[in-house]
This record gives sequence, C-alpha cells and structure tokens, in this order.
Amino acid sequence: MKGFAYETHLHTKEGSACSSCPASTYVPLFKNLGYAGIIVTDHFFNGNCTVPHWLCWEEKVNQFFLGYEKAKKLGDEIGLQVFFGWESTNRFDDYLVYGLDKTWLLGHPQVVDWSPSQIFEATDAEGGCVVHAHPFREQFFITEIKLYPECIHAVEVSNGANEIDFDRRALSYAQAFDFPMTSGSDLHHGQYVAMQKRGVVFEKKWESIQDYCQAIRERKPYSLITTEERYFPLSYKTSSVPITMYGRNNEILFQG
Repeated sequence: MKGFAYETHLHTKEGSACSSCPASTYVPLFKNLGYAGIIVTDHFFNGNCTVPHWLCWEEKVNQFFLGYEKAKKLGDEIGLQVFFGWESTNRFDDYLVYGLDKTWLLGHPQVVDWSPSQIFEATDAEGGCVVHAHPFREQFFITEIKLYPECIHAVEVSNGANEIDFDRRALSYAQAFDFPMTSGSDLHHGQYVAMQKRGVVFEKKWESIQDYCQAIRERKPYSLITTEERYFPLSYKTSSVPITMYGRNNEILFQG
C-alpha cells in the first residue's frame, strides 16, 4: 500500500464479548499486512462489553483499557502504532468515538447513559470525532435503523463485516449530507483479517489519534481501503428495516 494505512474499527477478546481474538494477536497480523497502525474500538459498557457491570467505575475503566494497552505494548515493540477509541451503542445504532482518553473516561462515569447528542457534544468539545458505524446494517435483533445526522462528524461507508448494499446505503447517506467517509474492518476474529481488510490511508504517519480526528473535522485528504462495488450508492431511504432520522433533541426528521 502506498502511504500509511490505519485500521479504524476492531474488537479484542479482552474488551468485546463477541470477539475471539486477543489484542496481541492483531498486532503482528496488521504489521505483516503493511499497516502503519490500528485503532482498538472495543464495545463500550452500553454494548457487548466483557467488563462486569458490578465493578466500581475505576475498575471498569481499567479493565476496558486492557485490550488497547496490551496491543499498544506489543505494537511499540514491533513497530505498529496502536490508538484508542470505543464503540458506543444506543440500542440499535453504534458510534465510534475517537479522541477521548483514559483520564477523560475516569472523570465522566455518566457517559455510559448519555444520548448520541450528549456524546457528540462532549467529544466535539475535546477535539475528538464521532463516526456512525455501519449505519444501515441489518441484523435479526435490529428493528429500526436510527440516524442522527446532527450528532456525528463522519459516516463509516465501508465495513468489512457488512453486506455490500448496507455500505452502499451508507455511502448515499454520507453523500446526501456531505459527511466525511471512513472505512473499517469491524474485526472480531483474527482469521478474517485479510478477508475484511479495510481502513484509511494517509500521506503522513500519525503522531496521535488527534491526527485522525483533525483530518475528519477539517476535511483533510485521505483515502479509503475498500472494494470497488461499494462505491456505487443505493438510496439511504430504502431498507427492509424501518428508518427514522432524528434531530439533536430527538425530534423526528424523517421516517421511511
């Protein structure tokens, strides 16, 4: 790959209950694929997280960081950059949150109950970014597709675990609202790393996660790792699951 490739969306066994891959396993896999770095985005406490709910807040945060910290330790040793983010769940919709660190989380125990609007405002104030992950994914447990265009900075338009049409709808949504676009593997199992290969490619190496956040917020150039057929949009207003678009105050803007 020409430039510096970064994986933006993956789940470790340490932090995500649905993952079978230890954090340290990912590091050499992505190093061997030629990536410059990865962002660990485990499911947060309001999603499919491994951290026991009965722990005190400090213990919960410390356990939540284990996957990232193990990956970063090995990454520092073999030359793969490792950054932190998380995937926040609002019942059926999911958001990748970047730019908030451990100190911030330790000081904000209330975040686990925040709405998409509250998460967006707090992340935005810290110079971070919120990306709507796989917004048009259809699964047996999803009864409604919820969109919050006023509460995100970008849209994930290519997801390695998604069907093509789900991504094509995400592309249409991003184009309709002029959102920056991202790509991520959404890896949960190490054996699929080559099959679900996704990410973003930058001309320069990142110094911190803020380089990614700033690129999205300031619309700096970067390219996506994806497959060609996902570049053809499919109307975001069509789906076999009901679609509801909400405003920042949860008012309904569109239903389809």
